[in-house]
Amino acid sequence: MKEIILIKNGELALKGLNRSSFEDKLIKNIKHRISDLGNFEFTKSQSTIMVDPLDEDIDLEEAVDRISKVFGIAALSRACVCEKNFDEIKKTAEEYLREQLEDANTFKVEAKRSDKKFPMKSPEICRETGGYLLSKFNHLKVDVHNPDVIVTVEVRDKYAFVRGNNIKGAGGMPTGTSGRAAILISGGIDSPVAAYMMAKRGIELCAVHFASPPYTSELAEMKVMELLKRVAKYSGVITTFVVPFTKIQEAIRDDCPEEFFTIIMRRIMMVISEKIAKEQNCSALITGESVGQVASQTIYALGCTDCAVNMPVFRPCIGMDKEEIIKVSRKIDTFETSIQPYEDCCTVFTPKHPKTKPHIEDVIKAENSIENLEELISDAIKNVKKVIIR
Repeated sequence: MKEIILIKNGELALKGLNRSSFEDKLIKNIKHRISDLGNFEFTKSQSTIMVDPLDEDIDLEEAVDRISKVFGIAALSRACVCEKNFDEIKKTAEEYLREQLEDANTFKVEAKRSDKKFPMKSPEICRETGGYLLSKFNHLKVDVHNPDVIVTVEVRDKYAFVRGNNIKGAGGMPTGTSGRAAILISGGIDSPVAAYMMAKRGIELCAVHFASPPYTSELAEMKVMELLKRVAKYSGVITTFVVPFTKIQEAIRDDCPEEFFTIIMRRIMMVISEKIAKEQNCSALITGESVGQVASQTIYALGCTDCAVNMPVFRPCIGMDKEEIIKVSRKIDTFETSIQPYEDCCTVFTPKHPKTKPHIEDVIKAENSIENLEELISDAIKNVKKVIIR
């Protein structure tokens, strides 16, 4: 039996005259994700992308798993190709879906006939296929409202396809169709979730991570790289920049009032991230901040942070509580890594009594007390380490 993968592209159907360019980008992303598995042929037809494996030894299960994580796909399924005559169609349905039907209690048949020359209309295909399957699987019952298995028959120009239940896709928009942005990535729960959520809307990611050895360990950096690998299963390649931040944090500790430590640190992080983002043709920054979660995430503190840059700052977690963020992190398999006890630089020199309602004038005055700040920033950017995460 020849198997293919059928992909339904969801939101892209609403793109009108621009739809083709979005579909082309989606196909490019899929190709990149499964290129090492073998050779495939891609065909666009009626809001469906057909992925045809050309090599006999391709691991189709692995291909389906990877494709299911590509943004821009509403649903996908493995399907069996057969000749366009009803005897072949019903036999294929019986043999190809045997395992699913034997494990089910109820089913229904749906049919789509794009080839109007085919002698049977869709209702007749459904009725006759359903009757045939009932005769072969005596335990089955028909349930048109909530069946265990939906058997779908598609009759197209050259072939017919038979498939079982759909697999839910990642949804969203194809990565790269909404521009580029830089995610400020820490080792916590929130920033990987923020990265995933913005990539889901078509944004291509690069990442900026701040390391402060010896206050932060190599294990903390490795943890961040592992988190990005898990996000990259959805977003695709993430170019990551590791910024040496020790000297700047020590300067903040030595020269600034303790109550402003965190806000000033965040402002300088934003300045450095903006400079890197511009070099990478990014148009926005992304953070994992949520209002009120910690002292540096009050609306007053966030306002002071945003004043440091001219780029838009996206905060997709801004209105979410911790349980909602954790739910997403479990879904994308970053939670267990995020809770590993390797601290990042955000926990270095944490003030005992941080200012929760800072005034920007006071923050800037405190920040200006840092000697040679511009030189420190330039030095940090000059010594950035670049890592490609796939």
